Amino acid sequence: MSDPILPRTGLKAWARWRAVLGRSSPPKLLLMGYLSYMVLGWVLLCLPFAQAVPVGVLDALFIATSAVSTTGLVTVDPGTSFTFFGELVILVLIQMGALGYMTIGSFVSLHLADRFDRLRTETTRKAFNLPDSIDPRQFLKSVVIFTLLVEVAGAAALYAMFSAAGQDDALWSAVFHSVSAFATAGFSLNSNSFEGYADHAGVTLVISALSILGAMGFLIVVDFWRTLTGRGRYLGFTSKVIWRITLSFLVIGTAILFVAEPGYQALPPSERLLAAFFQVMTASTTVGFNTTPIGSLAPAIILVLFFLMIVGASPAGTGGGLKTTSFAALLGLVRSTLKGRERVRFFKREIPPERLQTATASLAFYAGLLLVAGFLLLLTDPAQPFDRVLFEVVSAMGTVGLSMGITGELSELGKLIVIVLMTAGRVGILTFGMALASHDESRDEEADNDLVL
Repeated sequence: MSDPILPRTGLKAWARWRAVLGRSSPPKLLLMGYLSYMVLGWVLLCLPFAQAVPVGVLDALFIATSAVSTTGLVTVDPGTSFTFFGELVILVLIQMGALGYMTIGSFVSLHLADRFDRLRTETTRKAFNLPDSIDPRQFLKSVVIFTLLVEVAGAAALYAMFSAAGQDDALWSAVFHSVSAFATAGFSLNSNSFEGYADHAGVTLVISALSILGAMGFLIVVDFWRTLTGRGRYLGFTSKVIWRITLSFLVIGTAILFVAEPGYQALPPSERLLAAFFQVMTASTTVGFNTTPIGSLAPAIILVLFFLMIVGASPAGTGGGLKTTSFAALLGLVRSTLKGRERVRFFKREIPPERLQTATASLAFYAGLLLVAGFLLLLTDPAQPFDRVLFEVVSAMGTVGLSMGITGELSELGKLIVIVLMTAGRVGILTFGMALASHDESRDEEADNDLVL
């Protein structure tokens, strides 16, 4: 005979848990959501049949965090360390991390029950930095459909080229790399990323197209679609800022690497241009693939990559970094200050004070976290060169995944520091700080009451 007390106890625990979630702020919900994905992936990757060779517990956590955060930093080679099941777990984690917390659940809920409560609405807006003019429900539907269509098209194109090139398991490799590229995750089943395809224009351009589409953000895709279908007269201001800055970074960065990188000088002009473009693309979109070893690049070029990784991708996309829109706001602030103007403008449009406050706070918190993390990592791993440690920190915070070769050599404490940085980068640097600083609504109300009384 079943015990009725157990179901009642479970229901009470679930009710308490839902009450806690209802009182939590959207930033804290996002952090909790991504942490739950990471823990689930960690448990699955620790299973014996997920590993082709023994993988340490901390390394499994590192890989799970890197996959959910769509970073791509690895302490073990995914292609040789995990079985097909383990690789499938990594791929699912990448997809979940790219679509964002609550996106899949909200999409299913919309189709099955046509429900979208206030909590989901606020969390979705916070996760994708949506303006008030965009309906979160329609936005989520567009995100899921667009993601699947692009990834299928990318996998089909890569399969044809991988098969012709004699790639092992061409179909699985095409699917895996298509998802990883669009998610700007940078995970590769190849031990040397795409160095073997450095002179293959087809593969590098398809990977680049997938990465750029993911990094520019779902917001600009929705905006373009509304314009093409006649539901919008022209692209919104945010979309114009995103594509102009993205294009500027790609063009200027490619020109700099083409001219200034000594390692590219011996290459034929076409291969040299392709290599320069791909490395700029991979840093600015935060996808983290590479066709040339990062550690061999000149210090001046590393400095350019630093800048691109710090700015990162665009809001409502799969990439990390401060975001192109925050960079635009800060650039407008500097220009207006230098010209002695009180109003801050960019592309002839005034930037609202709250946007400036968000961009400035993001930069300040980013700089503070960068200094603290760099200091701690230099303490835990003093044998590592300063420039390589700093590159690792910036790459983890921007969820880029590029490395100068020290990730697998880090100490256990060093790996934990990078895990925290990757988590912060996926949630959003400023959102991560808000999640740590926020209090439950009930506590805030009590504090307000105490103040009034």
